[in-house]
Amino acid sequence: MNIQWYPGHMAKAKRKILEDLKLVDIAIELLDARIPISSRNPEIDQIVGNKKRLIVLNKSDMADQSINKQWVDYFKGENTRCILTDSIKGKGLKDVINAANSLMKEKNDKLREKGLLFKTTRALIIGIPNVGKSSFINKLAGKAIAKTGDRPGVTKAKQWIKVSNELELLDTPGILWPKFEDKRVGINLALTGAIRDEILDLHELVAMLLDFLILKYPEKLLERYKLNAESIEGEMDQIIKEIGRKRGCIISGGEIDLQRTSVMLLDEFRGSKIGQISLESPKDVLNKI
Repeated sequence: MNIQWYPGHMAKAKRKILEDLKLVDIAIELLDARIPISSRNPEIDQIVGNKKRLIVLNKSDMADQSINKQWVDYFKGENTRCILTDSIKGKGLKDVINAANSLMKEKNDKLREKGLLFKTTRALIIGIPNVGKSSFINKLAGKAIAKTGDRPGVTKAKQWIKVSNELELLDTPGILWPKFEDKRVGINLALTGAIRDEILDLHELVAMLLDFLILKYPEKLLERYKLNAESIEGEMDQIIKEIGRKRGCIISGGEIDLQRTSVMLLDEFRGSKIGQISLESPKDVLNKI
């Protein structure tokens, strides 16, 4: 499976973000904690330039907690502040506000020394589709301002959101990049919902997910679907059929509905019902060097 998806509006959105950067002091880059490599736009350094930057690993509650800690240490090694957040429950959001203000402390101290008024920090929120930017902003603001949705491409228009007297946010549309050089990047983006399901072969995608889970998280797979160890050693189609049988995904004649089973498996992974799972770790970065 070679996944590529770059709708025309994303090229326009990128140009708009480059214009909006002139209006802000810092950039807050949201990544999906389950896939920090794949959810990081390789053009981000070019886009953000020399702006001060803060990395937020959103949906951290859905990721492997031990690997989350590894990512925080990894970005610290790159001299970049990284904060774990759960935008649904609000965990880590106060840390984001404090870190954003901290990035501007030196500049604001100089303004005070000159007798100038305190300057509200303006931050641009940037990230790929479906990384949770709108939910993140709404939780920070304490009310539903940014539009949310579980499909990529919901955020459209420019929105300024006042979080406090010290911080204002500018929401931006999620943007991908024209070509995924690494095949695994496209797969990870598809698994986490950053690419529209309509262009995907869900059966093949789920087979890849199960292959990963059998390798890295077999105990979670066995527990969720009441399987035994022998049942995940066979052909992938047989494993999917066994899961479908356990869940009652059966059509006339006693056949297993593979499409329905695939949709169910993908939904349960995305909903974290299989467990807290990370598709990437810092070791994956080191293996590419």
